[in-house]
Amino acid sequence: MTQNPSPDTPKGDRIAKVLARAGVASRREAERMIEAGRVSVNGAQITSPALNVSENDKITVDGKPVSEPEPPRMWLYHKPAGLVTTTRDEKGRETIYDSFPEDLPRVMTVGRLDLNSEGLLLLTNDGGIKRKLELPSTGWLRRYRVRVNGRPSDEALEPLRRGITVDGEQFQPMTVAIDRQQGANAWLTVGLREGKNREIRRAMEAVNMSVNRLIRISYGPFQLGELKQGEIEELRRKIVRDQLGLVLEDDSGTAAKKPKAVRRPPRKPTKPRR
Repeated sequence: MTQNPSPDTPKGDRIAKVLARAGVASRREAERMIEAGRVSVNGAQITSPALNVSENDKITVDGKPVSEPEPPRMWLYHKPAGLVTTTRDEKGRETIYDSFPEDLPRVMTVGRLDLNSEGLLLLTNDGGIKRKLELPSTGWLRRYRVRVNGRPSDEALEPLRRGITVDGEQFQPMTVAIDRQQGANAWLTVGLREGKNREIRRAMEAVNMSVNRLIRISYGPFQLGELKQGEIEELRRKIVRDQLGLVLEDDSGTAAKKPKAVRRPPRKPTKPRR
């Protein structure tokens, strides 16, 4: 039988929040870990997230001590196409975590980019930041460069600007601008504030446009800029503080030197088909 420490101490923070701040997982994921019996406090296994803990409590996850939370940190990552945005994939596909540098601390992604999408992905060591940036109420504009097959007209794209329903799911109005025609394809700049699953691809299909390349170039005030594919760059603490309205004890510089650029391991050669 598992024993839960007394939850009647009002001081401290909820255990899931502490785990999120320590970079173990997002708050929701931490709650699932607790319910699965993977977390102990002061040697006693807990199964309910309804518990406050203080800095004096000893917390372990899967038997390993949880370290003191670092100051909130954020990184910009240029995700290449062909990588899955999860820690592990049930189909055995390569994930972004497979090629992260060893000196990068444990991080979580802010939202996702699907397998074939590329561009800016925000990383953080703080579950509170992840949750804040993903909340619909935050409403930060995400901008994308989108290449579609065909010759789109403003008239054809107008349903996206008004808001469109796809398979019973309502998409909020997007900003859509035609940049240039390039042979059989056209480049568009698309902005949205929700970021639902495959939203741009599904919306384009609804107006008979096929997306063959999708690059996220900004997420709120954070820009992809000149960051090359596979590279990671840490944001200065002052920028994190100012953009997110955080109070940091030390906002000078970054918490550590930049990790090295990501180097994707060479793929194993495949046997030629007969």
